[in-house]
Amino acid sequence: MIDQLFSQISFVDIFNFCVFLAFTICYAYQLFYILKVLITKPTTLTASKNHRYAVLISARNEEAVIGNLIHSIKVQNYPQELIDVFVVADNCTDDTARIAEESGAIVFKRFNDELVGKGYALDFCIKAIRAQYADRGYEAYFVFDADNVLDVNYFREMNKTFDNGALASTSYRNSKNYGSNWISAGYATWFLREAKFLSQARLELNTSCAISGTGFFISAKIIDAVGGWKWHLLTEDIEFSTSSIIDGVRIAYCPTAVLYDEQPITFRDSWNQRFRWAKGFYQVFGRYAGKLVKGIFTQTKGHRFACYDMLMTISPAMLLTIISVLFNAAILVLGLTGTISTGVALASSLSSISFCLISYIMFMFVLGVITTFVEWDSIYAPTSKKIRYMFTFPLFMLTYIPIALVALVKKAEWKPITHSISVSVEDIKESVPANVEGAQIQR
Repeated sequence: MIDQLFSQISFVDIFNFCVFLAFTICYAYQLFYILKVLITKPTTLTASKNHRYAVLISARNEEAVIGNLIHSIKVQNYPQELIDVFVVADNCTDDTARIAEESGAIVFKRFNDELVGKGYALDFCIKAIRAQYADRGYEAYFVFDADNVLDVNYFREMNKTFDNGALASTSYRNSKNYGSNWISAGYATWFLREAKFLSQARLELNTSCAISGTGFFISAKIIDAVGGWKWHLLTEDIEFSTSSIIDGVRIAYCPTAVLYDEQPITFRDSWNQRFRWAKGFYQVFGRYAGKLVKGIFTQTKGHRFACYDMLMTISPAMLLTIISVLFNAAILVLGLTGTISTGVALASSLSSISFCLISYIMFMFVLGVITTFVEWDSIYAPTSKKIRYMFTFPLFMLTYIPIALVALVKKAEWKPITHSISVSVEDIKESVPANVEGAQIQR
């Protein structure tokens, strides 16, 4: 009996300790990222030449917001003759195409209900550009979502990064509507954390960043080499990032190029979007994990860590948490049904579940607090909302647990997210009284 009790207790405790140890070993380096950003100022770049760019915007029924994005491009502090805006009106049933044309964009209409997704729309647009506008000599392609608006110096700053040799680069992703509710604030905090404590740290450590959704450029050399946009999984941005890192391409980051993105405000839209992201991450992991592992051992010395970092990014870490919780929950069920008679093992499982959830909540709270205070002047919302949403951020992150579970077993499809916030950068900044918030800091 004593041996059996010892065996049961040991198995539960050892399992939980191994899960905790795995997390610590795999992700402790991201704590160093935070420290690195807090003690290091971003590198300042200059450009010797202004380069020529094509802007790609994939838009599906975006008549409410497409005009603001194009306008923010047309008023850039950068030579307008070096920027051409292309919009692919993808299966649109509204006035997106007309508004885009009236705003100064070149529009391609696409109707295809079989090959659905942003990746296919981008491929369609790039091939049309290469066929009809090859003589314009575009050196890189910028990709934006229709709901974005850009800081007036966005292209000037990104041009510095491109001129210094970057083949691809992401930018600083801020939000239009942090203050709408706890859902939009959760998104905004996560993207600010991603920009500040992942991308900026990677930039300073001279490793590779990752493209995240919108606000990036890719050199024409990469696009020409593959003949278009070849990444078509549900998260085409992460697939491109992973594929590029495997190929030895370093993705840069420009902290001074600021983009504002509209975040969902309903839980249904948020669920659908993050469900697709979770499914897409599983797809990328399934297809590329082996190559990343190989790259850790075979890539050049400076690029091995980039492979490891990307592997940790796409690894289904949330599943490890879920497995731990489910394992300990199973022990509790077995105990309640009398299959396991020891109360010590049950107590161990119950405490492990509590520890796992409480630790996750506390970690996310601390992460949200650090992000909010470090980026305080870049968040355009009243002080009361900034403080309130630091406490709701862990709740937002907790909702990833059921999403990750459902994504394991349910098929995901592209579902449009409604965008309706039609504002300029000036509107965003003026939405908070001047006596409440300060000016945006220089990063």
